[in-house]
Amino acid sequence: MIMCIAMVIFCLLVFGRRGFRPPWMGYYDGHHSSERSESETPLEILKKRYANGEISKEEFEQIKIDISS
Repeated sequence: MIMCIAMVIFCLLVFGRRGFRPPWMGYYDGHHSSERSESETPLEILKKRYANGEISKEEFEQIKIDISS
């Protein structure tokens, strides 16, 4: 009985944060791998923010100067 409880606790600790998926299957965080890039440069991020309307043209130009220097 104690062994079963220990096994359940172990499984919750190992697989709980991964949505009960084994570690070798990877972790899905809600984004497709094509939507994000691990090597995205600051300039690419800035361009996306400007394209999405998150920042104004003036902010874009100033930040672009800042990250280029």
